[in-house]
Amino acid sequence: MLSYWEKQSLLQYDYIILGSGIAGLSTAISLKERLPAARVLVLERALLPTGASTKNAGFACIGSLTEILADLQSLSPEQVTALVTQRRKGLQMLRQRLGDERIGYREQGSYELISEQELPALDQLSAANELLQPVLGGAAFTLVNEYIPRFAFNAQYARALLRNNYEGELHTGKMMRALIDLAIEKKVEIKTGCNAMQVEEIRGGVNVIVKQDATPEEITFHCSRLAICTNAFTKTLLPELDLQPGRGQVLITNLIPDLLFKGIFHMDEGYFYFRELDGRVLFGGGRNLDFAGEATTAFDLNNKIQQVLEEKLRSIILPGRSFTITDRWTGIMAFGPDKQPILRPFSAYIFLGVRMGGMGVAIGSAVGEELAKMMISH
Repeated sequence: MLSYWEKQSLLQYDYIILGSGIAGLSTAISLKERLPAARVLVLERALLPTGASTKNAGFACIGSLTEILADLQSLSPEQVTALVTQRRKGLQMLRQRLGDERIGYREQGSYELISEQELPALDQLSAANELLQPVLGGAAFTLVNEYIPRFAFNAQYARALLRNNYEGELHTGKMMRALIDLAIEKKVEIKTGCNAMQVEEIRGGVNVIVKQDATPEEITFHCSRLAICTNAFTKTLLPELDLQPGRGQVLITNLIPDLLFKGIFHMDEGYFYFRELDGRVLFGGGRNLDFAGEATTAFDLNNKIQQVLEEKLRSIILPGRSFTITDRWTGIMAFGPDKQPILRPFSAYIFLGVRMGGMGVAIGSAVGEELAKMMISH
């Protein structure tokens, strides 16, 4: 049972944000930067941020060549450049807000392995560079085939290698730690283990009904404005939203002596990705091997995809090298019919910043900034 004191003083906020991932924390920080006196609360359903923010590979990316060309099959050139602009802006904002050292940001090279069937994409390299030049200020992609033997990839698969000139890498854990620390510094309240079961709009605001892990009792928080930043898990509250979860499979190897490459790497339109991390190889992806099976919010391992990841490690990335897998995990992303996030008012007092399309690291800060502006101005 709640006391009179709790009801009077501990449940009332100006702004509540559901979800303590990149978008949720960025929204809270942006609100406090504009309204330092506002009472801002972030509610997280799990003990740690649950989804993709703490599960991703740490790619500070804007899109590989084959991914950009695939986007141009369904989007106009203007829409594609708008997407890249949004990603570029979000990454710059993240770096400026937190600082490169605090998030472990480095530019050790970003590359894309081009397979035999993808070689025709090189015919469109100049056109893609020309399209993105006004956004990036230079050529997005450079052919660097001479690096293939240096990196010791399987040359039968990697028929060409592209350098992505405007991408970097970061340390996901450090990034999330820095976001949490900054939010606390700004006097944002963060409560974990609070699962929002229902939101109800009332006159002048929103009630958020929360189930705690520690007790069966439901608690109702109240706010003037609510932001929902729960990405793939949003449909539990708003089932009508046009978004679909997409699970990403990840593994990481043991320390590999004398590893010949650093940086981050894309394969197969971005559906596979790998990087050097502290002398290990982190490898993830494969959602395209089982779209239906990976359209889930369950954090289970897909053994078929995990086996493919291991096989590609052996045959393409580390041919002739021995390794063991030390850890495996999954992250849950959210996708839609296009790559635009859902960033809009849902109602008079409820606002949405969801469906990051696997680009939360790149666009989360910008989404949070726009969401905060929207909440304040409405």
